[in-house]
Amino acid sequence: MSSRPTKKSLARALFTGISIGSISFLTSCSTENISGMGFPKGVSSVNDTTIPLWQGAWIAAAVVGVFTAILIMWPVFRHRRKGDEVPKQTQYNVPVEVAYTVIPFIIVAVLFYFTAVKQSEIVKVTPDSQASHLIDVNAFQWSWQFTYRDNPEAPIVTGTTAKPPTLVLPLGERVKFKITSTDVVHGFWIPAFMIQIQNLPGVTNNIEFSANKLGTYPGFCNILCGRSHSQMRFSVKVVTPSEYQEYISSLKVA
Repeated sequence: MSSRPTKKSLARALFTGISIGSISFLTSCSTENISGMGFPKGVSSVNDTTIPLWQGAWIAAAVVGVFTAILIMWPVFRHRRKGDEVPKQTQYNVPVEVAYTVIPFIIVAVLFYFTAVKQSEIVKVTPDSQASHLIDVNAFQWSWQFTYRDNPEAPIVTGTTAKPPTLVLPLGERVKFKITSTDVVHGFWIPAFMIQIQNLPGVTNNIEFSANKLGTYPGFCNILCGRSHSQMRFSVKVVTPSEYQEYISSLKVA
């Protein structure tokens, strides 16, 4: 009697394994973590723009993955060896080869289109004269300087590795940032806001977004910039618009 497993037993084992793995994964993640791809929703305008793109990309990847798995497993179960007879050999299949070329091209083109649309929305900035709020973010070895252009005196908040600075932002109001560097390449990174832009010496980069949830969030330099790179940190504190104006006034008094 042959001990070779039957098609039904192999299919049952495969289904059981996938089910157990899926249940384990889903029970280990909260609904928000899954839908937000690990990022909190509604924290910034960039989150609101980026997360739907991530969700669409992961859904597309899942569909392609399932379809590919079916194509792999179908011949494994359907065309298992049944005897010593050699199956018919096919040199090529034009329709299949055309499909394998056209379908990936369509997938990449669609993903590229939506990525370009979202990217254009994220990097769009208004002229300095029309910006509601304007803050200069200058990086140096190894801390940060924040210059608040809302204040006519343009006060500068400078941090140190021992005392990282705090970047204060008004809730729900768009802020334009001018990103520069004094010495080497740094990276202005606020993980919760899904923000990362390079500080380049001799170059001014711009980004504009709104912080939409009260709270304090960590910020880092995410480009290796020297000996104390790991200590190059800052905090982002999101306050109400009235509290922001009070903070700006306090800087003016100081």
